[in-house]
Amino acid sequence: MHSTLTPTIGPRLAHAWLRRVRLAYVPGQTTPLLKQFAQQLLDHFTANGHAVLSEPQGDLDILLTTAPFGQPLNWREAMLFTARKRFRLEHSPTVFTLVHVTRDRFQQMIDHFERALAKDRPDPADYDFPGLATNAYQTLYEQGRRGGPILALERLLQSQTMSIRIILVVGDGQPLEAYTFDLVGAHPRSDASDPTVFYDDLMLRILTAVCTREITAHEVVEPPITAPVWAGLSTPAAMKAAGLELGKRQFFTEMVRVANLVNVPAVPEAVSSQYSEGCFATWEPAVGGLIATVTGSARPVVKDRLTDDELAVIVGVRADGLGARVRHVDGKRNDPPSSEAVELMEMDSLLPRIRLGQGWEVQAEVPVARSKLHGHRGVRSFDAARVEHVPLDTAYYYYPVSCSTEAQAMAIKAAFSRSAALNHPADPRQVVFTVLPGHGVVIVEKWVPGKAPFQVMWEYMDAAWLEIENRIPQGPLQYQADVAGRMVLQHF
Repeated sequence: MHSTLTPTIGPRLAHAWLRRVRLAYVPGQTTPLLKQFAQQLLDHFTANGHAVLSEPQGDLDILLTTAPFGQPLNWREAMLFTARKRFRLEHSPTVFTLVHVTRDRFQQMIDHFERALAKDRPDPADYDFPGLATNAYQTLYEQGRRGGPILALERLLQSQTMSIRIILVVGDGQPLEAYTFDLVGAHPRSDASDPTVFYDDLMLRILTAVCTREITAHEVVEPPITAPVWAGLSTPAAMKAAGLELGKRQFFTEMVRVANLVNVPAVPEAVSSQYSEGCFATWEPAVGGLIATVTGSARPVVKDRLTDDELAVIVGVRADGLGARVRHVDGKRNDPPSSEAVELMEMDSLLPRIRLGQGWEVQAEVPVARSKLHGHRGVRSFDAARVEHVPLDTAYYYYPVSCSTEAQAMAIKAAFSRSAALNHPADPRQVVFTVLPGHGVVIVEKWVPGKAPFQVMWEYMDAAWLEIENRIPQGPLQYQADVAGRMVLQHF
């Protein structure tokens, strides 16, 4: 049985659900600085009661390894693909790859991508790096335009090291800083000016990633929805229309396809062949559940050109919380819902329900939140008279969590449960949002007569009452009123 762990760093409270873990270190190509860094990091794990094994074995939680900066690793040597079989482990551990880059080289790469991303169209020559697929320049350009030079560098290193989770250590004789990368493109920075805080900070970032669990084990509920019933619902068409409208506003970015970055055989256990950015869902009273977009990990999903096969029906959450409860539809492909299915449904559990009456085609009791939008975007500003921002619990700003996890669903549920606009349906604010550092935004709209699902959201975006931006905060944030009274994002 793993014991719980609740350490603190200064004023920062780490997540209460952290536990003690088992980890091992198997270095690849390294540098003197990286050797020292790895030993210090391992010492911090040991000092905090974690089991650091001399070699990978048994029920291993974390495998640390190393890779050179800027040099491609053959997939047959990558721990992400080979660790479980190579060490005969009970399951695949979470792999973190440590990479060292000098301060000058790091700045050169940032400057290079800054110039490359400033061009109106990507120049393939700017993205001609070892180990990349022919079309990689398109993904690096698109990702960099969304998240800046650091995100382009992140995708490059993930492709070359064949690793999703990377700790990039910047420095010469000693570490200066480190960036922690993950699948969705997070890149929080850890300052090395105080070594104790630095290594504790990185230890807690690693623990945050591995101490939660995925909640994508969805279960099918009988009976299926018949084809005639499905055809009579208004929400599938509304979902398609909303996807088109959100697409016009470029809310969703292009899907990241592994094959466009590197040439590697599909290894489903290690990583999906692609992932889509974001999902959305709206309540359908006739089925007592959400009509939601399906997962993009199985096959590409283009959000602004949805078909019926790219919609799923969520009617609840499993009793153990490991996934959503879904109903299939006769005649549909019935792919599972997005990895955020549990959070989309579970956030309603602590909020009131309302009764639809005059002004609606149907009279029914429904959740106060009508439609929900989750995307890898940030919010630059908003009109506080019309929009409410609900903060997360403090720990999530210092130690962000990622998609498809129980921790993220918990964070979102808790944040929206504190919404004044949702707890008091008469509150005039019709849109509520929260920002997940390193990840993106979750937006909710209430039921407004005469409006289609998501129409309130896109109209608020058009009126700049909710101003969406590409960049996503990587840590603590706050909104403060400007001279005109508008709430504007402040980074800390």
